[in-house]
Amino acid sequence: MAKKQVATGPFARRPDNSAFKQQRLPAWYPFLTPHTVLPVFYGLSLVCVLLGIWLLITVQNTYQLKVDYTNGSCNKCFEMRKYPTNATENCVCTVSFVLPKAFPGDVFFYYGLINFHQNLRRYMASRDDAQLVGRKTSLKAPSTYCDPFAYSDTGLPAAPCGAVANSKFNDSFRLVHHPLDGPAVPIPLHRKGIAWYTDKNIKFHNPPTNTTIQGAFQGTAPPLYWQKPVYNLDPVDPNNNGFINDDLIVWMRAAAFPNFKKLYGILNRGHALFSRGLPAGNYSIDIAYNFPVQYFQGRKEVVVSTVTWFGGQNYFLPIAYLVSSGVIFTAAIILTVVYVKVGRDGKNMEE
Repeated sequence: MAKKQVATGPFARRPDNSAFKQQRLPAWYPFLTPHTVLPVFYGLSLVCVLLGIWLLITVQNTYQLKVDYTNGSCNKCFEMRKYPTNATENCVCTVSFVLPKAFPGDVFFYYGLINFHQNLRRYMASRDDAQLVGRKTSLKAPSTYCDPFAYSDTGLPAAPCGAVANSKFNDSFRLVHHPLDGPAVPIPLHRKGIAWYTDKNIKFHNPPTNTTIQGAFQGTAPPLYWQKPVYNLDPVDPNNNGFINDDLIVWMRAAAFPNFKKLYGILNRGHALFSRGLPAGNYSIDIAYNFPVQYFQGRKEVVVSTVTWFGGQNYFLPIAYLVSSGVIFTAAIILTVVYVKVGRDGKNMEE
């Protein structure tokens, strides 16, 4: 059988003389002229300004109120949390605020952290996803990615392990409305259904067990800085415990920026007083103050907000559209002036 001859010489690697390999296929070549470019610039400027105004009006129809509770009326708890020896002691404080106008429709309650960097690579990698989906082997022997938070101070495996879970936000809130003509009314919140569907149903599962959820986590211990074991995070709803606890799932989704807020609850509009939203008036928040912020020079806040199809109150995108519209319009004006000037000079030279 004859062997295939391999071409040699200076033209051995030359592509075939075909329309495809020699780039001779039919193609459309745009021919840019002032009469085609300038209308595009003015059109883009008009589209951007209309989008910017539309989004700006949408954002202004959302309402948001931030209440910083780092110290102030919570200064006693703030000072107490400076010392690790007081970590197990309970501290409750109350913060009052005024809602200047009613928040209509669905109202969302967030907790916010300032200067907390969840986006550090080592921090984000310090978790065991196999453990969080309920694998028994990972529960008994956590991944080395969790070090130095893979085991508790008792030597038992931590559940869940890692720096992300160990630093879970553990303040809790009780919001109260104070009407002018009646007694104080606690604000009911939906505390479940606040996590992403994919996280709740795919990425987080409790270990399989034939006994109680406490038995599923037998032989494990809570992370070093936790006050409760993972199977008792929600003493009110037993179905909201373990790795499928909504608060835990929300916290485990790391934030991209050092200043962020995470969903805590949604207003339960089943109550007659809150059927249309949150009325204007006086409010207070009873806070179980547990999460220390002194170590990273941070601050804590409660955020009350409404949302639209565009999301919460965020002015970045409408401002970006308006700025882009201004830049494009300025460029169009400059190109128009240059075109007119060059055109006149060309005519004068011809004459």
